[in-house]
Amino acid sequence: MLEKIDLKRTEFWAATVLYAFALILLLRDVSNSNMVPIWTPYREFFEENHLHYSYSKNYFFPQVARLTGYYGAFLLWNFVITPCLLVRRRMIWGIMLIPVLLGALWLLLTFTDTWLRSYLFEIKTADYAHNLMIKQSLVTAVWVLIALAGYTFAKRIIANVLARIAQLLPQYSTVAQNIFLALVVWGAVGVGIVMFMPVTKTVIQGMGIVLFSIFLYGLSFTMLLENTLKKGLWAYLLRIAGISMGAGLLLFVVGGTGWRHRDFMLVTVTANGFFQVFICAPLYWLIYQRSLSARQQLTSLRTALGSSSANLDFLRSQINPHFLFNALNTLYGTALQESAERTGEGIQRLGDMMRFMLRENIQEKILLGREIEYLQNYVALQTLRIQSSPDITISQHIEDDVHDLHIAPMLLIPFVENAFKHGISLRKPSQVVISLQIREGILYFDVRNTVHEKQDHDIEADKNGIGLENVRLRLQLLYPQKHELVVRQTALEFFIHLTVRLTEKV
Repeated sequence: MLEKIDLKRTEFWAATVLYAFALILLLRDVSNSNMVPIWTPYREFFEENHLHYSYSKNYFFPQVARLTGYYGAFLLWNFVITPCLLVRRRMIWGIMLIPVLLGALWLLLTFTDTWLRSYLFEIKTADYAHNLMIKQSLVTAVWVLIALAGYTFAKRIIANVLARIAQLLPQYSTVAQNIFLALVVWGAVGVGIVMFMPVTKTVIQGMGIVLFSIFLYGLSFTMLLENTLKKGLWAYLLRIAGISMGAGLLLFVVGGTGWRHRDFMLVTVTANGFFQVFICAPLYWLIYQRSLSARQQLTSLRTALGSSSANLDFLRSQINPHFLFNALNTLYGTALQESAERTGEGIQRLGDMMRFMLRENIQEKILLGREIEYLQNYVALQTLRIQSSPDITISQHIEDDVHDLHIAPMLLIPFVENAFKHGISLRKPSQVVISLQIREGILYFDVRNTVHEKQDHDIEADKNGIGLENVRLRLQLLYPQKHELVVRQTALEFFIHLTVRLTEKV
């Protein structure tokens, strides 16, 4: 699942957008620097020592160089070094590139520091200034590599966890994929902010609110939305508000008391609650409604297509030379042995079956009584062929009181056809047992037949008519979450058990 995500493109564009955004902020400050003094980390030191301060020379150009270096470091680490480290044949190249990247960052940071903190050369000796800049630049370069490595490690851990969740719960694979992408982008932006911008309280608030939004997204699409769908939007909003308030209270008690920043925590909790309830929650509700509608339309299309295809396949399998020749041979043999009464009965049943297949088989639902009538005609017609064999036993226990229940046509007959085709032998004892009962609108259908070795000259030996797989597909499409099919086979017997919750109206 997660392997299908174009993660490299997502990471590249996230980093590029952040880099461009940081440059735009710097350019905006350049245009305003002539009118209003712009705050920068070291400006006050220049002014305290009565030194000339140039925004462009002492901040803008050095900062652009640093941003470009950080951006290039992320691309090199993420798209070159990390892939090399994951491939044994190229691991040595990845290991060699790490000190190269560290050295390049160290040199860049040291060079830009001579402009950012050039006031040190005026108040301290040149050796002191250079030594201080070299040491601090090395520490910063090491921390940049640690941040990149931590991002890569966290990304792989999250990917493995969400992939396992998608395997255990396939219905949530799309949710897991979206969460993974959101966390990757959130992590990339977080690393970029640490590199490109000063980490202020506002930045911490924003990152925390976004992370909580990702958490609520996963919780909503796996639990909350499904449970509150029938109750309406207000029930869902109340739950989101409750969760946000609970999380905010916990954060306020722990963070506000421990850090003594109650005002900061109160603002964060209030902003987070407003954002989640009035922006994120309605958006999640709308997305879920649209996805649910799309899934329903897709299911309807798949049902119609699968049903039409399966019905067509069944019609072709029933009207085939093998079945027709058997029926004709049965009628011919009966006509020679007895009077025309039995022959007429056989012809009548065959005609009823053909009319059923040509008229009612094309409908979406039919009366269960009509499906049972077709099944009994089929069994009676087959019985005419085998009734002269004393070792063959056909048993039926079919309930007649089926009320006004409806069922998809041709849903039961494949199991009976399969039992006669593969369970009857004119040379060995054979048995077919059919049972059909209705209890509280639920159909209980059982078919059991003997198993015989396949003959080499039997051209139908490897054919299962419509096939059990086709029946499984129809059941999944027509009765999702409303049926159970159990198929078992031993050395001597083949058994199927089917339960279906039926409806009274078409």
